[in-house]
Amino acid sequence: MKSNPSDVEPDELYDELASLPALGPERLKERWRILYRTEPPPRISEDLLRRAIAYRLQERAFGGLKLSTRRLLQRIAEDARPRSSAATPTRKLSAGAVLIREWQGTSHQVTVLEDGVLFRGKRHRSLSEVARKITGNRWSGPLFFGLKAPVGENHDGTR
Repeated sequence: MKSNPSDVEPDELYDELASLPALGPERLKERWRILYRTEPPPRISEDLLRRAIAYRLQERAFGGLKLSTRRLLQRIAEDARPRSSAATPTRKLSAGAVLIREWQGTSHQVTVLEDGVLFRGKRHRSLSEVARKITGNRWSGPLFFGLKAPVGENHDGTR
Protein backbone atom coordinates (compact mmCIF):
# COMPACT_ATOMS: atom_id res chain seq x y z
CA MET A 1 0.00 0.00 0.00
CA LYS A 2 1.08 3.57 -0.51
CA SER A 3 2.46 5.21 2.56
CA ASN A 4 0.45 8.41 2.05
CA PRO A 5 -3.28 7.68 1.97
CA SER A 6 -5.47 10.78 1.89
CA ASP A 7 -7.44 12.21 4.77
CA VAL A 8 -10.81 11.24 3.24
CA GLU A 9 -13.32 10.23 5.89
CA PRO A 10 -14.79 6.72 5.46
CA ASP A 11 -18.35 8.15 5.43
CA GLU A 12 -17.45 10.59 2.62
CA LEU A 13 -15.94 7.78 0.57
CA TYR A 14 -18.95 5.55 1.21
CA ASP A 15 -21.34 8.32 0.11
CA GLU A 16 -19.33 9.03 -3.03
CA LEU A 17 -19.20 5.34 -3.95
CA ALA A 18 -22.92 4.95 -3.27
CA SER A 19 -23.71 7.87 -5.60
CA LEU A 20 -21.92 6.36 -8.63
CA PRO A 21 -24.82 4.18 -9.87
CA ALA A 22 -27.01 7.27 -10.24
CA LEU A 23 -24.52 9.15 -12.43
CA GLY A 24 -25.18 9.30 -16.16
CA PRO A 25 -22.54 8.83 -18.85
CA GLU A 26 -21.52 12.50 -19.12
CA ARG A 27 -21.14 12.92 -15.37
CA LEU A 28 -19.14 9.67 -15.19
CA LYS A 29 -16.80 10.90 -17.93
CA GLU A 30 -16.39 14.16 -16.06
CA ARG A 31 -15.44 12.27 -12.86
CA TRP A 32 -12.99 10.17 -14.89
CA ARG A 33 -11.30 13.31 -16.26
CA ILE A 34 -10.92 14.71 -12.74
CA LEU A 35 -9.63 11.48 -11.19
CA TYR A 36 -7.40 10.23 -14.02
CA ARG A 37 -6.44 13.61 -15.57
CA THR A 38 -7.08 12.23 -19.05
CA GLU A 39 -9.95 11.54 -21.41
CA PRO A 40 -11.81 8.27 -20.83
CA PRO A 41 -11.45 5.62 -23.53
CA PRO A 42 -13.91 6.42 -26.34
CA ARG A 43 -15.95 3.20 -26.22
CA ILE A 44 -15.78 2.35 -22.52
CA SER A 45 -19.03 1.09 -20.98
CA GLU A 46 -20.77 2.95 -18.16
CA ASP A 47 -20.28 -0.07 -15.91
CA LEU A 48 -16.54 -0.09 -16.48
CA LEU A 49 -16.39 3.69 -15.97
CA ARG A 50 -18.12 3.29 -12.60
CA ARG A 51 -15.78 0.50 -11.55
CA ALA A 52 -12.65 2.43 -12.56
CA ILE A 53 -13.87 5.55 -10.77
CA ALA A 54 -14.70 3.54 -7.64
CA TYR A 55 -11.26 1.95 -7.72
CA ARG A 56 -9.51 5.32 -8.08
CA LEU A 57 -11.54 6.82 -5.21
CA GLN A 58 -10.59 3.92 -2.93
CA GLU A 59 -7.00 4.03 -4.12
CA ARG A 60 -6.77 7.70 -3.18
CA ALA A 61 -8.37 7.07 0.20
CA PHE A 62 -6.50 3.93 1.26
CA GLY A 63 -3.46 3.80 -1.02
CA GLY A 64 -2.77 1.76 -4.12
CA LEU A 65 -1.16 -1.55 -4.85
CA LYS A 66 2.26 -2.32 -3.45
CA LEU A 67 5.13 -1.92 -5.92
CA SER A 68 5.79 -5.67 -5.81
CA THR A 69 2.15 -6.38 -6.77
CA ARG A 70 2.30 -3.88 -9.64
CA ARG A 71 5.49 -5.54 -10.91
CA LEU A 72 3.86 -8.97 -10.70
CA LEU A 73 0.81 -7.78 -12.66
CA GLN A 74 3.07 -6.18 -15.27
CA ARG A 75 5.01 -9.45 -15.68
CA ILE A 76 1.74 -11.40 -16.06
CA ALA A 77 0.50 -8.93 -18.70
CA GLU A 78 3.77 -9.23 -20.64
CA ASP A 79 3.62 -13.04 -20.51
CA ALA A 80 0.04 -12.96 -21.85
CA ARG A 81 0.92 -10.78 -24.86
CA PRO A 82 0.76 -12.56 -28.20
CA ARG A 83 4.17 -13.46 -29.52
CA SER A 84 5.39 -12.00 -32.78
CA SER A 85 5.27 -14.10 -35.92
CA ALA A 86 9.05 -14.50 -35.56
CA ALA A 87 8.31 -17.05 -32.82
CA THR A 88 6.41 -19.28 -35.26
CA PRO A 89 7.97 -18.62 -38.68
CA THR A 90 6.27 -19.65 -41.88
CA ARG A 91 8.51 -20.76 -44.71
CA LYS A 92 8.04 -18.75 -47.92
CA LEU A 93 7.74 -20.70 -51.15
CA SER A 94 8.48 -19.63 -54.71
CA ALA A 95 6.10 -20.27 -57.58
CA GLY A 96 6.65 -23.77 -58.92
CA ALA A 97 7.41 -25.34 -55.55
CA VAL A 98 5.67 -28.67 -55.05
CA LEU A 99 4.32 -29.79 -51.69
CA ILE A 100 3.37 -33.38 -50.97
CA ARG A 101 1.29 -34.36 -47.95
CA GLU A 102 0.07 -37.79 -47.08
CA TRP A 103 -3.35 -37.87 -45.44
CA GLN A 104 -5.10 -41.07 -44.38
CA GLY A 105 -2.98 -43.21 -46.68
CA THR A 106 -3.38 -40.97 -49.76
CA SER A 107 -0.61 -38.75 -51.12
CA HIS A 108 -1.71 -35.22 -52.09
CA GLN A 109 0.38 -32.93 -54.30
CA VAL A 110 0.08 -29.13 -54.45
CA THR A 111 1.99 -26.79 -56.77
CA VAL A 112 2.60 -23.21 -55.62
CA LEU A 113 1.55 -20.52 -58.12
CA GLU A 114 2.23 -16.77 -58.11
CA ASP A 115 -1.31 -16.09 -56.87
CA GLY A 116 -2.46 -19.28 -55.21
CA VAL A 117 -1.93 -23.04 -55.49
CA LEU A 118 -2.79 -25.79 -57.95
CA PHE A 119 -4.43 -28.94 -56.58
CA ARG A 120 -5.90 -31.73 -58.72
CA GLY A 121 -5.71 -29.50 -61.80
CA LYS A 122 -7.73 -26.72 -60.16
CA ARG A 123 -6.49 -23.34 -58.90
CA HIS A 124 -7.17 -22.47 -55.24
CA ARG A 125 -6.57 -19.21 -53.37
CA SER A 126 -4.69 -20.72 -50.44
CA LEU A 127 -3.16 -23.79 -48.86
CA SER A 128 -5.84 -23.59 -46.19
CA GLU A 129 -8.53 -24.00 -48.85
CA VAL A 130 -6.75 -27.14 -50.11
CA ALA A 131 -6.25 -28.52 -46.58
CA ARG A 132 -10.00 -28.10 -46.01
CA LYS A 133 -10.76 -30.00 -49.24
CA ILE A 134 -8.45 -32.84 -48.23
CA THR A 135 -9.54 -33.20 -44.59
CA GLY A 136 -13.09 -31.88 -44.62
CA ASN A 137 -12.17 -29.60 -41.69
CA ARG A 138 -10.74 -26.12 -41.29
CA TRP A 139 -6.96 -26.25 -41.06
CA SER A 140 -4.14 -23.77 -41.24
CA GLY A 141 -2.75 -24.63 -44.68
CA PRO A 142 0.86 -23.80 -43.77
CA LEU A 143 0.53 -25.94 -40.63
CA PHE A 144 -1.12 -28.83 -42.52
CA PHE A 145 1.62 -28.84 -45.19
CA GLY A 146 4.45 -28.57 -42.64
CA LEU A 147 5.50 -25.01 -43.44
CA LYS A 148 4.75 -23.74 -39.95
CA ALA A 149 5.40 -25.42 -36.61
CA PRO A 150 2.48 -25.83 -34.19
CA VAL A 151 2.37 -23.19 -31.45
CA GLY A 152 4.98 -23.95 -28.79
CA GLU A 153 6.93 -26.31 -31.03
CA ASN A 154 10.06 -25.75 -33.12
CA HIS A 155 10.30 -26.92 -36.73
CA ASP A 156 12.36 -29.93 -35.62
CA GLY A 157 9.49 -31.09 -33.39
CA THR A 158 11.14 -30.08 -30.10
CA ARG A 159 9.54 -27.74 -27.58
